[in-house]
Amino acid sequence: MGVLAALVLVGVLLTVPDGEERRRDGCSGAKVTGWRTDDRMTRELARYGDDNARFDDWTGGDGTRSVRLPDGRTLWLSADTFLDQVYGAVNGPRSRKPNPVWVRNSALVTDRGGRFERTLLGGTDTRPTALFPGTATADGREAWRWPVQAVVEPRRPGSAEKVVRVLLWQREAGQPPWIFGVPRASEVATLSLPDLKLEGVTPIHRPRQADIERRVLYGTSAVTRGGWTFVFGADEGSVSGKASRAHVARVPRGRLADAAAWQFWAGSPRAGGEGGGWQDEPAKSEPILVGKTVQRGATGTYSVVRHRDSWLLLTMDAGAPDGGGVTDIVSYWSCTPTGPWRGPGRVAKPPLPEGAPGAGAVPYNPQWHAEFSRRSGRELLVSYDVNVLRDSGAAIHRDVAYYRPRFLRLTLGQAR
Repeated sequence: MGVLAALVLVGVLLTVPDGEERRRDGCSGAKVTGWRTDDRMTRELARYGDDNARFDDWTGGDGTRSVRLPDGRTLWLSADTFLDQVYGAVNGPRSRKPNPVWVRNSALVTDRGGRFERTLLGGTDTRPTALFPGTATADGREAWRWPVQAVVEPRRPGSAEKVVRVLLWQREAGQPPWIFGVPRASEVATLSLPDLKLEGVTPIHRPRQADIERRVLYGTSAVTRGGWTFVFGADEGSVSGKASRAHVARVPRGRLADAAAWQFWAGSPRAGGEGGGWQDEPAKSEPILVGKTVQRGATGTYSVVRHRDSWLLLTMDAGAPDGGGVTDIVSYWSCTPTGPWRGPGRVAKPPLPEGAPGAGAVPYNPQWHAEFSRRSGRELLVSYDVNVLRDSGAAIHRDVAYYRPRFLRLTLGQAR
């Protein structure tokens, strides 16, 4: 379901030379120095999912990312989403009704105090559909959209009017090993403010490589710094056991929905100033370094945040020597968005719901939520998704906690 694809597409990221934005000793670095569960946030989302006041809203999902809106509310994005009714014992597992309605994506809204209050969908009250509608291929196969990171930016450069730009991954139904879909395109949706109405979806980049494993989708993370929004992505080589590689693009503020404004990192400038640097052509993009070897790195759904004078990347531990990559979260840091990223630094083994290990449940997709930082930014909220690898359909309906995000609070400090 949803970004459980990250577990199947786990890989490591290869090395490229230092970039033009690298300052060798120009930052203090960042690392995670401690963690604790944020039970209040986990319970709040569970409260909303268990509320049967409406049967056409969210009861579970993954792909969890968020963005703070100008009026203090927060928009939360969700990939594959289950709707309908939840029932069960007050102090026991909560279950979904058999064969619940599900859609490919949705969004949730919290009020200024962090209380979940609405689900955003398409369609009608009696026939809800995905917020970002899908389409079909020429031969009739499903093509759907999974929302990833969102950014609030001016409608156009210099404009006082703000909109929400939502980065989307478009995928199409395929044959094994592409059980989570073939990567099709990176897109940007525009939501109006303050009413959060979908205005349209703009194509940004359709990868054309014959080798499907090297097609890059952008948007797993996006960070605005100065006049630029840096958009991170990855290819999917690990679907067949090869290395998966991270990439980064940048876009001037106010132009995320303008495909012509995107620039892609092509590695260090070549001798004589030719090639490398930021390029307009996405096919020239080169992978960025995460970790020290080709055997260790980040998954395809890593998350990046700016912390003081440094950049910090969070991921499940791809390529861990003890096989703990499916269970452990690690971090990497860099002085620039183009890397190289130093690490890994151990973060946490995220706890699972009661009984989840026996059911085959696993954690994945750790994501920063910097808008919920505390203690002057030294403590950040992180979500991680949960799903079941075997017999997932029955298990995640039998206990709704097996397909819902959970939350940690991480304490940050300097890496050196």
